[in-house]
Amino acid sequence: MVITITALTKLILLLSIFLTSLTCVMAQKNKDKNKRVLSPEETQSVLSQLNMDSATVLKSAAESACRCIDSVDRAQKDKDKKTKAAIECIDNEIASFQMAVKLLNSMKNPSKEINITIGDKNSNEYKFYYFSLERRLKDSCRTLNQILMTNDDIVSEKSLTKNSEAGAAYDKGLTFIRNEDYAGGIPWFEKAVAIDPEFAFAWDNLGICYRRTNNLEKAEAAYKASLKIDPKGKTPLQNLPVVYQLLKKPDEAIDTYNKLLEYYPGDPEVYYGLAIVYYNNKKDMEKALDNMCKAYNIYGDARSPYRSDAEKVINMIYAQMKKDNKEEAFQRILKENKITVN
Repeated sequence: MVITITALTKLILLLSIFLTSLTCVMAQKNKDKNKRVLSPEETQSVLSQLNMDSATVLKSAAESACRCIDSVDRAQKDKDKKTKAAIECIDNEIASFQMAVKLLNSMKNPSKEINITIGDKNSNEYKFYYFSLERRLKDSCRTLNQILMTNDDIVSEKSLTKNSEAGAAYDKGLTFIRNEDYAGGIPWFEKAVAIDPEFAFAWDNLGICYRRTNNLEKAEAAYKASLKIDPKGKTPLQNLPVVYQLLKKPDEAIDTYNKLLEYYPGDPEVYYGLAIVYYNNKKDMEKALDNMCKAYNIYGDARSPYRSDAEKVINMIYAQMKKDNKEEAFQRILKENKITVN
């Protein structure tokens, strides 16, 4: 087990604050001095009063990682070294993030043991926490996006803005996204694109805010505006099909996923998304299965924890195909994708 000094210090600080707060709440809650153990219901009440859950811990870890990435951006000039250091910023948060979530879960389920794999970057558990934190940062840490952009020749030069006023509005919008206040972020991203209509990242985040507030037509328009600036933009290409599914436009969703696959071949999320459209919207179980098998294999090669999600969907597809007397087709498609069933 390997925990860096930075991560360990943060974990100790987090636990100190957490346990101090817990003691105060318990002192208020328990009049009976002989009472030493909270019931599951009381534990949940305490956690609620402390406003502590896995989402809170993830938010805190992302904010800490982003501050680290900001420091890296200011201190390091070489782009390759900057990228490596930014990844280390994320790595350094994983141990405390992982431990805190496990402890919270243990409090909710005191009968369960805490099993943690720390330091093994090849473990599925580590990757799950890393990808969760990375996704949060991609949505909320502007500096990380800037660093990644400088190392990706596909990204358009117009992804960011050179206008300081537009950039300031964008940064303000990000503060609302970090707090999951998507409605609050809308006017700031609207302001950013009004000042600089070719600010692709602002359009992307505006689309995210519109989708999260169920303004689906506006979300569609925002993502399309971003793609008009940069046809290869990964964020709008990934999110637009989701909007199309919610708008009951499965054919448009499939077309967009196929366009994403042209630019980013081998991306398992594309195959996963296509499978969901074929399964939920088109009711085409064979195409759904073929795409989900492809996602399953890629996740497996990458040792991604999302392989289990793909496996669950394959089981759902099997149940439907068995009901439709298409078990032979199911086995054929698995064989074509070199998947064996024990």
